[in-house]
Amino acid sequence: MAACSDFSPPFAIVEGGYSKENTSAVKDELLDGSNELKKTIDKPLRDLSAAVVADTDLDSEITKKGFQQPSKGQSNFEPVFRSGSCAEKGPKQYMEDEHICIDDLLIHVDEIAGSTSPAAFYGVFDGHGGTDAALFVRNNILKFIIEDPCFPMCLEKALKNAFLKADYAFADDSSIDISSGTTALTALMFGRTMIVANAGDCRAVLGKRGRAIELSKDHKPNTASERHRIEKLGGVIYDGYLNGQLSIARALGDWHMKGPKGSACPLSAEPELQEALLTEDDEFLIMGCDGLWDVMSSQCAVTMARKELLLHNDPERCSRELVREALKRNTCDNLTVIVICFSPDPPPRIEIPPTRICRSISVEGLNLLKSVLESNS
Repeated sequence: MAACSDFSPPFAIVEGGYSKENTSAVKDELLDGSNELKKTIDKPLRDLSAAVVADTDLDSEITKKGFQQPSKGQSNFEPVFRSGSCAEKGPKQYMEDEHICIDDLLIHVDEIAGSTSPAAFYGVFDGHGGTDAALFVRNNILKFIIEDPCFPMCLEKALKNAFLKADYAFADDSSIDISSGTTALTALMFGRTMIVANAGDCRAVLGKRGRAIELSKDHKPNTASERHRIEKLGGVIYDGYLNGQLSIARALGDWHMKGPKGSACPLSAEPELQEALLTEDDEFLIMGCDGLWDVMSSQCAVTMARKELLLHNDPERCSRELVREALKRNTCDNLTVIVICFSPDPPPRIEIPPTRICRSISVEGLNLLKSVLESNS
């Protein structure tokens, strides 16, 4: 995404000259301009994301991490959910990924049928050791969420319970191979509230005015928090693999690596949750398996997705382009990508406002300024 190249110089050169009578005044003006210019030059270059919005449009303070989320009472924004997905087996012999996209959850769930706020549900499930685990979780995870006693009053608790119930139910199903496993990444949305639940190394990334905000953490055995948990429970890590077998620290299924139900074990099915309050600045969410993130950074994916949406405003085509780019970069895994937009309109174009410094100066005055700067250097 190319930034606007128009730039207003700090001094506008005008015709005319100066006389002895106004030399002192011009010099004083130049000294003031020189000091102001030096202050501007000395300032470190900041992230353009903080400069892309006109100051009159700012409703909240700009921090080093971007724009602060306004409180619930500060915005009338109501999202409109629309999504597109793409899945390819890539260089692998078999496709073991599954995914789910429900843009209008209200027509599927009786418990929230009377709600006036929009609701949606999405999930990506990256299977390994066969397709049984990924397919089972894909077909049952939403049912376990809405059947939980905590739903819909306590969504966080309902989500955690649903992941564990799905894991236990999978172990009890004698018709499938319980040694297969899957990661699970879900996004549940009610109005402006979005809760991302993750167990494994799939990733959810929020596009916020062109900036990438990661809403999930990759559960790799070598990360500090996961290593501590694994070793505390008696597990070991060999060359980045949990017990020398899995490259992930959390997964559903894989019951050949787990103990009795309810017992703590190094391989956990418990998800980590991240809640976000959507605002006008939040443009879309990208959910993808590690086949995408192994070859593409979160910021690269957001930049590419935003560029695609500006061209055609189609999340389906956008997800296909992300998959195609990952294949070009020689990913070694299956690929599944979901792009969820929060508005019917494409993202707004980002323009950098012109600088506020403006001075009028003659050609002679410019030469005097040069001499002043050289004498001060």
